[in-house]
Amino acid sequence: MQLSEQEQIRREKLNQLRHLGINPYPAQLFPVDHTSKQVKESFVEGKKVVVAGRLMSVRDQGKAAFAELQDSEGRIQLYFNRDTLCPGEDKTLYTTVFRKLTDLGDFVGVEGELFYTKVGEKSILVQQFTFLSKTLRPLPMPKTDDQGKTYDAFTDPELRYRMRYVDLVVNPQVKDVFIKRTKLFQAMRTFFNEAGYLEVETPILQSIPGGAAARPFITHHNSLDIPLYMRIANELYLKRLIVGGFDGVYEFSKNFRNEGMDRTHNPEFTAMEIYVAYKDYHWMMEFTEKLLEYCALQVNGTTQATFGEHTVDFKAPYARVSMTEAIQKFTGFDITGKTEEELREAAQSMGIEVNETMGKGKLIDEIFGAKCEGNFIQPTFITDYPKEMSPLCKSHRDNPELTERFELMVCGKEIANAYSELNDPIDQRERFEAQMKLAEKGDDEAMFIDQDFLRALEFGMPPTSGLGIGMDRLIMFLTNNASIQEVLFFPQMRPEKKALELTEEEKVILQLLKSEDGQPLAQLKEQSQLSGKKWDAAMKGLSKLGMVKVIVEGESKTVHLT
Repeated sequence: MQLSEQEQIRREKLNQLRHLGINPYPAQLFPVDHTSKQVKESFVEGKKVVVAGRLMSVRDQGKAAFAELQDSEGRIQLYFNRDTLCPGEDKTLYTTVFRKLTDLGDFVGVEGELFYTKVGEKSILVQQFTFLSKTLRPLPMPKTDDQGKTYDAFTDPELRYRMRYVDLVVNPQVKDVFIKRTKLFQAMRTFFNEAGYLEVETPILQSIPGGAAARPFITHHNSLDIPLYMRIANELYLKRLIVGGFDGVYEFSKNFRNEGMDRTHNPEFTAMEIYVAYKDYHWMMEFTEKLLEYCALQVNGTTQATFGEHTVDFKAPYARVSMTEAIQKFTGFDITGKTEEELREAAQSMGIEVNETMGKGKLIDEIFGAKCEGNFIQPTFITDYPKEMSPLCKSHRDNPELTERFELMVCGKEIANAYSELNDPIDQRERFEAQMKLAEKGDDEAMFIDQDFLRALEFGMPPTSGLGIGMDRLIMFLTNNASIQEVLFFPQMRPEKKALELTEEEKVILQLLKSEDGQPLAQLKEQSQLSGKKWDAAMKGLSKLGMVKVIVEGESKTVHLT
């Protein structure tokens, strides 16, 4: 492992600490009794406190120094005085340990007395100083000038998402997003629990990937010698519990879909699903409005949230627009009674890319997604979806071509999906069989037939309404983040590119080409002063790594960097 100069220096300091008899990674408890926030909120001059955290800045003034300590609640100023910290003859703790062997980012613990500086800043006079953890890599430290301009900010998304542990330390606003995320889950749980509904857990490894139209991740159980699928949704298991006699159940589930990644999709995501017996989708719309209004207030203290250039208001009630009305309004095309071919032709005429594997449901979904979704900024319920789009949803009581379903749209994105649940086992079997025909046509997102779920329905499920909410997407709207990666602690990333390890001979050739690219092969070989065997090995290695190429033109051969 190649170490930078700073990393080498920090390892030398580590050894010096140990040489002084100081354990840079002590095992014993450190008796913290205040956070930085508590110090400031209950500040009394002369009060004794014990705090711990990372050292984030130092202003060394020789026999004294000011420093900033950062903990989970914020920052507090420390004041180190040599003679206060080391009242005896031995000043090693201050002059050597603190001034020379302590780096920014190190975890330290201090005991001291509260006081106001001459400019009135709340501070701690350090009386005891304990090393808690030596950092071996320097933190990227953003700097702010007198005009408030920030330099050297840690803003590269690739680095931030890959090293979230660093992002959280140096970008405090990032931590606020995840605190709000936790508040959202707490608020939703409180709302459901006070309504009398039960939080449950259902399997993540499933023999049938049911409950949604999505491509699953596949794994294998060695002992049973069977394929298993990572959960794409928990719907069918929660409905089994309604069959079993629960009146209301909900779950925050980790779901996995082996599909594309973009600013609003991650292969692993969190959904909330709730099912309530003896209710329908009209009741669920009112329930959803009240739920989201309550959550917005608990997370942000207001029903309004800023998202990009929009101000979204989650205060109930929300507008209701049927899917047929929405498509007709924004395209002029009426989907009522249209055949699959008519829908495909209409989509093509609108410039929407479709193919022969798409059935009526997918074609309508493509039209709505391309031409309608983006127009709904304020929370809006899109209702009464065509039956082909909703294989788990009850037929509409007034129009058998439709289903009793709604999706909640905000800023052109779906954040909730709900049904009057299909509880007719014969109808459900026919819907599953229709999905299998789509799979035979090549639709790799079509649903499987879950025979056990059909058996459960045959034992009887009461009228039920179900709701699913994408938790990641909802917190995006509540924290003004356009990318799902910003609201996931550890979003899925491409494998990190490893630094290329080159031989000394390969480095020689590269250095020569960097000084003059496109050299004649014979000339480059002569300049390298490598033996024939070493030259051949080095050129073969560089070509395999895709770093150089040889261009042949007649009798001429030249070597170029790629």
